[in-house]
Amino acid sequence: MDGSGSLNNRWWKEETVGVVTGANKGIGYAIVHQLAEHGICVILTARDEERGKAAIKRLNDEGFHNVVFHQLDVQDEKSIQALVNWVKEKYGKLDILVNNAAISGLEIDYDILKANNANPTQFFTSLGNTMEGMSETYEMGKECIDINYYGTKRMVEAFLPLLKLASEGGGRIVNVSSRAGVLEYIPSQTLRQQLSNLNDLTEEKIDVFLHNFLKDFQQGLLESNGWPVRHPAYFISKAVLNAYTRLLALQHSDLYVNCVHPGFVKTDMNFNAGKLSIDQGAKGPVKLALHPLGSPSGQYYDQTEIGSFDILPKVVGL
Repeated sequence: MDGSGSLNNRWWKEETVGVVTGANKGIGYAIVHQLAEHGICVILTARDEERGKAAIKRLNDEGFHNVVFHQLDVQDEKSIQALVNWVKEKYGKLDILVNNAAISGLEIDYDILKANNANPTQFFTSLGNTMEGMSETYEMGKECIDINYYGTKRMVEAFLPLLKLASEGGGRIVNVSSRAGVLEYIPSQTLRQQLSNLNDLTEEKIDVFLHNFLKDFQQGLLESNGWPVRHPAYFISKAVLNAYTRLLALQHSDLYVNCVHPGFVKTDMNFNAGKLSIDQGAKGPVKLALHPLGSPSGQYYDQTEIGSFDILPKVVGL
């Protein structure tokens, strides 16, 4: 089945409901667009209400009237609960949850970049770790973990009761991840094993793992203790997101839970340094959102094909 889904395996109906986070632009917007093309009622969410409504207007102008907007801040439990209550009252259940909201973890001084005539795309495509005007601070790293991992976790926990009411053979959770989360990027074998050993892994142990990471980040001990040193918070946030996806699939066998690397997509997050369009990047998440009954759960997908949680493919690119 390709990213648009096979009509022979079509399980969704007009009343199928999906939520996409971080969806006013980029990959999230393209995911909403493609799901709407299949007749699914899609709730586009964004932290900024004005930008979210503008995104809905663009979709409406294209003829999509099965899309609606609701404000959402994945760092704010009250905001999440307001969305849950609204979905429950309006639809009574949720069929698809696409967790796309994420940040890079970079502190960016655009004035310095502009003054130096810097090309920020080099930061994402070269092997260099530093560029004047761009830095990876502890505070930004902490926020990156909170949005990319804990924001997803908050959304899943809040929506689980409604996902359990999904009408067609189990709700679908799609966590938009990255090749950055493949464990091979973590230098320490001991740290890699803490996330790869599913027989011993728990959500509480993921919390301890992240506590230790942030402590070492704050104390300048990342390299000496075996953590990634380039985009450390982003890489670790995606690694634990992948691990959490596997745990969720084990804990909820009645749901389809998968994570996906959309490809190295041109987005604002990477200053359009990517190689793929947002429409190409949306294909993997949409494929998992439309997975037919009996499809795999607890898997990591590299774009539209099952990949490895542990080992990078021969051709890499975030």
